Order: sequence, then C-alpha cells, then structure tokens
Amino acid sequence: MTEVKTAAGADMPGELGAEMLGFVNELKSFRTDIQKRLEAQEDRMTMLDRKNLSRARAPLAAEADGGAPHQKAFDAYIRHGDDGALRGLPLEGKAMNSTSDAGFLAAPTVAVQVQEALNSMPSLRKVANVVTVESATFEMLVDMGDIAHGWATETANITADTATPTVQRVVIPVHELSAMPKASQRLLDDGAFDVESWLAGRIADKFIRAEATAFISGDGVNKPRGFLTHARAANATANNVQIGTIPSGATGDFAAANPANALIDLVYALAAQYRANASFVMNSKTAAAVRKMRDTDGRFLWADSLSMGQPPQLLGYPVLLCEDMPDIANGSASIAFGDFKSAYTIVERPDLRVLRDPFSAKPHVLFYATKRVGGGVTDARAIKLMVFG
Repeated sequence: MTEVKTAAGADMPGELGAEMLGFVNELKSFRTDIQKRLEAQEDRMTMLDRKNLSRARAPLAAEADGGAPHQKAFDAYIRHGDDGALRGLPLEGKAMNSTSDAGFLAAPTVAVQVQEALNSMPSLRKVANVVTVESATFEMLVDMGDIAHGWATETANITADTATPTVQRVVIPVHELSAMPKASQRLLDDGAFDVESWLAGRIADKFIRAEATAFISGDGVNKPRGFLTHARAANATANNVQIGTIPSGATGDFAAANPANALIDLVYALAAQYRANASFVMNSKTAAAVRKMRDTDGRFLWADSLSMGQPPQLLGYPVLLCEDMPDIANGSASIAFGDFKSAYTIVERPDLRVLRDPFSAKPHVLFYATKRVGGGVTDARAIKLMVFG
C-alpha cells in the first residue's frame, strides 16, 4: 500500500498539514509586520533626534564672540554708553563712594593689563611689600625689639622673666588714584579699534607716574606717604621710628677724596638682618655720577648686569632707578639703601572702576578711571638715606 505524504510534513495527514502550513504562513506574516513597525519606529526616533539637535544648536554668529559676558558688556558700555548689560551682571557696577552711583568695574582683561603695567615699570613696587586688601585701611604690627632670652639647665630654676618686646601698630589708609583719558566717539565706533588695550594703556601710564612719585615723596594727604617725607635723623641718633641718614662728605656732592667711602658707610649703617635683601634706589643722574667711581685698585664699583631683566649692582647690591628720586643738590637725600620689603608697604584694592562721560568734553568721550592705593613706611630701621649737605 502506497504511503501518502503532504507538502507540510512527511508524516502528517492532509488536513492537519494544511492547518500547520497556514499557521506557519501567519507567523511569517506577523514577524514581517513587527519588523516593519520596528523599522518605522526607528526612523521616527532618528528624525526626532535630528530635530531636537537642530533646536539645541546655537545659530552661527555673524562675527566672532567678544569674550565673557562682563567683557562684552563692558565693551558695549565703553563704546556706546550701554550700561544695561553691566547692571544685570553679578559684577554689578557699584558706587565709587558711599553717596553716588557712578562707575563700573572694568573688564578683567583691562584690570589685568593695568596691573601688569604697574608691576613691570621701575618704581618702588619692584622692591616694596605689596598687599591687596578689601578694606579702607591696612594694619600691621611691627616688632621693634627682640624678645629677651636666657639659658637654662635641666634642673636649675629660672629666676628671671624674659623682657616683653616692643610692638608698634602701623595703619596705612588707601587713597583714590584717578586718571581721565579721552577719545572721540568716531574712534570708539570703529570696530577695528582695540578699545580695551587703548584704555588700559592710557590708564596705566597715568597711574604709573602718579604712584612712582607718591611712593617716594608723597605727603600722605589724599595720597600715599613717601619714604622721603618720613621722620629722619642722623644715623647715630635716629630711633626706631626715624630713618637714619649718612652724610655724603661734601655740600651738594660727594667728597673730593675717596668719594666711595660714603657709599660704604651707607651700606654698613644698615643692620645685618636687613642687608641680605637690601637694594640701592636713585635716579639716573645720580647713577651717572656713582658709576664713575672706582676702588683703590681702579675697578668700577658699578657692575652692569650680564643677564636680561636683572638690575645693575653697586657694591654687590642691586640698584633700582627711580626717576622721582631727587637730583644731587645741597641737602638732598638722593640715594636710599635698604630692605624695602621690610621698610615700605604698598596697599591696594584689586578693583578698577571706569565712568564714561560723553558730555564734559564734547565731541570727545572722557573715561574717569579710579583705583584705590596707599603706601607708607612700616619699619624705618630698614632704610638709610645719604644726604648731600
């Protein structure tokens, strides 16, 4: 007897094989439908991601980004007087004094450029102690005498107390230093004009000259007190709060014979603990006279530095040329020698403020820039002066 087989299976009856074939076809159709739905869903998700990415992407700017928000806002204020953006920033414009709302903090780049220029110029900043404060004054205590000491053994009783040191309280106020450069509005409207660098350069130039003078000869009235106006006396009789002076050997000049001896006396009039960090301070005319001096062997006392950026040396100590030091004349204190890190402190607040004034000098625009700085002698024992007369 011949065995009958169906197309669906080799050993199934005809009716059952047909049902199985139908089930397989439906399963294939279901799988195909699911696959199509998954592909469509994936296409929709891809399109949605592209739309979201397009919305999140910032539009291309027509010009280069001008920098941080405060910097861009300050640029708009300087060029066009637009102070709305500055007022909305965390670094909001604050009053220059307690009664008026005038002036905004300069952009960080401008403040940094001004500060770098101040620190790079040959002024007393090079050798003095510079302190940044947030208050209106700076106070420090200076020990005017060492604590007494004594020797003791393991078993012996200490029979005497050590002496109490003498401490002097020094207060240095900060004063308002101002500069007022001006520019035409047409120049400010020029986009190629680097207004920040121009403003920083002009402000720094004015501040440098004002500071350099005040730190040396300022009278302390609404400005720093210079070390030349500090109390002084002949070195043999000077006390702890007076700057000691050494005579040059002649009236308005060095001594005719052995003029270098006065410089040696000046060096060793300074206590040993200060000489390690000491330097000479004088102007160019005085330096021209000093650098001609020779020792007994005919060698120049002055030695120019062989390294770029290093100061020349006199008797082994660096020389700082400050043009605000007085020329050699009768009674002048034209040469200073001392450890200025210990002797003189410069106090400054870090903020630089700028007020734009388009009305006072039309058609020019004035920029009233202010910075608060002070200075004063903190340890008179660390400076000696040579007096010509």
